[in-house]
Amino acid sequence: MHALSGAGDEVAERFDHVLVDEYQDTNALQAEILLGLRRENHNIMVVGDDAQSIYSFRAATVRNILDFPKQFPGTHIVTLEQNYRSTEPILAASNAVMAPARERFTKNLWSQRPSEQKPVLYTCMDEAEQCRLVCERILAHLEMGTLLRKQAVLFRAGHHSDQLEVELTRCKIPFHKYGGLKFVEAAHVKDLLALLRILENPYDELSWFRVLLLIEGIGPKSARRIMEALGVHRAPGQSSPAGAVADGSARSPWRCLAEESLKVPPAAREMFGQLRTTLLQCVGMPTAPAEEDDDLTRPTTRGTSVAAQIEKLRQFYEPIVQARYDNWVIRLRDIEQLEQIAARYRSRNRFIADLTLDPPASTADLAGPPLIDEDYLILSTIHSAKGCEWDVVHIIHAADGMIPSDMATENEAGVDEERRLFYVAMTRARDMLYIYFPLRYYHRRVYLSDAHSYAQLTRFLPSEIHSLLELRTCPAASIPRRPTPHIDLDELDRRLKHRWRE
Repeated sequence: MHALSGAGDEVAERFDHVLVDEYQDTNALQAEILLGLRRENHNIMVVGDDAQSIYSFRAATVRNILDFPKQFPGTHIVTLEQNYRSTEPILAASNAVMAPARERFTKNLWSQRPSEQKPVLYTCMDEAEQCRLVCERILAHLEMGTLLRKQAVLFRAGHHSDQLEVELTRCKIPFHKYGGLKFVEAAHVKDLLALLRILENPYDELSWFRVLLLIEGIGPKSARRIMEALGVHRAPGQSSPAGAVADGSARSPWRCLAEESLKVPPAAREMFGQLRTTLLQCVGMPTAPAEEDDDLTRPTTRGTSVAAQIEKLRQFYEPIVQARYDNWVIRLRDIEQLEQIAARYRSRNRFIADLTLDPPASTADLAGPPLIDEDYLILSTIHSAKGCEWDVVHIIHAADGMIPSDMATENEAGVDEERRLFYVAMTRARDMLYIYFPLRYYHRRVYLSDAHSYAQLTRFLPSEIHSLLELRTCPAASIPRRPTPHIDLDELDRRLKHRWRE
């Protein structure tokens, strides 16, 4: 339209007036097209909210709406300040969050919905306490009559809900997630869970098949041959694993694995050897070939915590993730999240069950959106929540580095957009708004090595705004001590004898 003035004029003449909605979400090219349509006259109207311009990652720019009065001199600005959604206290806090923005159209939202309840800012000890508290508040509102689908949990990035999803599953709260896969639907998490399932049940065919295919050089046929040699794979017509013998005894997959007699493709031998060593170490069995009188049918994991087992599995899995995925750093962080979650469990079986069993009414699978008559909690990234509203909104991870994202703080424009993003999250609430701030973020093995960092409350909630919030501090949760491992003297004697024979 700019290069061919005649063509541009011909298109422009077809429209007497131009109306554009959601103008804050347009990009530079769309703005140029608009200017080309209105070169001769200014019969144009745009509708938008500069405070909700949050899609720069899609090339949208807030400059379009901010510069509109300069591009079209004589622009008449109509400010719509009455809000029909939120209560006055929620709007007061939201206005205060946006007030320090560097450049914006000044407006002060107000509502005819009075309320004595201010937005609540919870300070939690850590992520685990945040998850427990969110579930408690959700269930409390459910008991007071607020349906689950009238409540939402919002977060900056899709992986911020990982631990919460596990806690929701444990509490049997059905949910549907927008803006990312469920934590346990991610391929790398499924891989780790397959390794854990093998430790729990060495006859789990599906888990063995998935894990063996991770190793370069092993295809479906090789995987089935290895599974048959391990005594895992059931041949057609068999009611018991191939390793079971007629007299009722069985060669345990662990014994087969320890004997180093498996035929593995040459290209896969090194990685398969690492898998073999890792699994045997996790179940507390010797990695060297065993003597005939050694009891290798009954592995033990006494003294080895679930988190420690996942740490060993992660060390084996890391090179596989790095080779398979470009975003391997993010995926390894998810696996570290698994370690943190596992630190709260003493039973591997319970951990696997809580992580993988959806509650009976769950609709958060990949089959599609939930049915209209089902009740389910909404989990959503803030970007996916724009345009939506709920009676009760929970915003989690209100810490610097999370909100705003540490990747968006390199320049002022990035911080400004993160401020608008937080504002959008707050204004999704109709009646009740909860904001959660975890004080500590753990790294790797929570409670065991206690490696953690202290977080700062998001810069968008400075002390000047606290009078508009109800401040609550969660009672400090007791830090569970590392359990003293039970010493089985018979097992100790067996291991000592084996060592002496070496």
